[in-house]
Amino acid sequence: MSTSNKSTRLEHLTASAARALLIAGDITSADLVSAYIGRIAEHDNDVGAWAHIDARKALDAAEASDAARARGEAMPPLAGIPVGVKDVIDTKDYPTELGSEVFTGRQPSNDAFVVSQLKAAGAIVLGKTVTTELAFFGPGKTHNPHDPERTPGGSSSGSAAAVADNQAPLALGTQTAGSVIRPASYCGVIGFKPTFGYTSRTGVLAQSPPLDTIGGYARSVEDIALLFDCMSDFDAADGDMTAGAKPSLLAALKSSELQAPRLAFVKSPAWPQGDEAMRAALEQFAVRFGIVEMPLPAAFDEILRRQQIVQFSDIARNYGPIADANPDRVSAKLKEIIAEGRTFSQADYDAARKKQNVLYAALRPILDTYDAILTPAAAGVAPVGLGGTGSPMFNGLWTYLEMPCISLPLLDVDGLPLGVQLVGARGDDARLLRAAAWLMQQGK
Repeated sequence: MSTSNKSTRLEHLTASAARALLIAGDITSADLVSAYIGRIAEHDNDVGAWAHIDARKALDAAEASDAARARGEAMPPLAGIPVGVKDVIDTKDYPTELGSEVFTGRQPSNDAFVVSQLKAAGAIVLGKTVTTELAFFGPGKTHNPHDPERTPGGSSSGSAAAVADNQAPLALGTQTAGSVIRPASYCGVIGFKPTFGYTSRTGVLAQSPPLDTIGGYARSVEDIALLFDCMSDFDAADGDMTAGAKPSLLAALKSSELQAPRLAFVKSPAWPQGDEAMRAALEQFAVRFGIVEMPLPAAFDEILRRQQIVQFSDIARNYGPIADANPDRVSAKLKEIIAEGRTFSQADYDAARKKQNVLYAALRPILDTYDAILTPAAAGVAPVGLGGTGSPMFNGLWTYLEMPCISLPLLDVDGLPLGVQLVGARGDDARLLRAAAWLMQQGK
């Protein structure tokens, strides 16, 4: 490392900053990976973000990346950068146990499509991060880095906590209701869920295919853009993927000077269930930036239940056989949701699916006027206790509407992080990230 960078804590770098140092030759990938391995060794007992990690395997990959760079080979965008992968996303080099004892020892023979893309981009899989039981409500072993007595959220708990605690610069999550955005809010990092169909889910646990979306965590909006530019190639095996080339998110961030976005403050039907401190903080934030509140049409009053009908019906369909075959190895909560999901008829399910586009169309007056929606990311700060993961009530409706969402760590209550959520129009992920980047510049 050069003299000017000797004081740099490598594990505190953003991925983009680390990439710049790697390109300049000021650090090696082995330096970077070693720093993260050291951080994990120091903090893993307290945070518990990792389900599987192999330090030697990660260092071998880092050294191979360094050797390729030394030979003068063309280096891809994430060359030498470590990434954590949620343990519902298949990896052929690590077990993928889905947060469930039913799948202890499960070893995929192939990488998920997104993992293959990340490896092709030069990323180093640092390990598998803890998920809740089958990416639902059953908590894993992870603690919130800001207060070990509080939940990190679910289901992408390990990924959010790893990035928040400087144990990885980037990590993958998944969201079916609020499993990316809520942990980001609780742990004080940036969490991004793109438009439905933006990333492939081949090789990823299927919970509710009309809702399931790959998301990610980072410590800068630029890093989010870098990550998703490297894993959004079209996959014909995923029938819900959007065909056609996607514009570079990173290029969109850098194409011109960031301008103040037009934002609409939307409280959503869950607003009364948010705690008083959260509501006050969001209202003050909106006032600070002159953001006008926009009410939702009355048709949105039932949207949270419609999302649950889709999700719970699919959980009954996809997880019911697992629970039936392993009644003593699944949680009571999962059994309860499976039972509820089985009460919905096909007509209920079809009606809820049909409403997705109907309700999205009802948002057009807002989306045609504003760049993004400002709305809560969670009901409050991370709740005390590790027996639950918090409520997705402020996230599920946007997932149901297939819209891109991002949580920004711009607020705190009594020293604990509270995210600000921005929601964009379908397919307008680049504009959403530009709005987020401007707000991160101005909002601290």
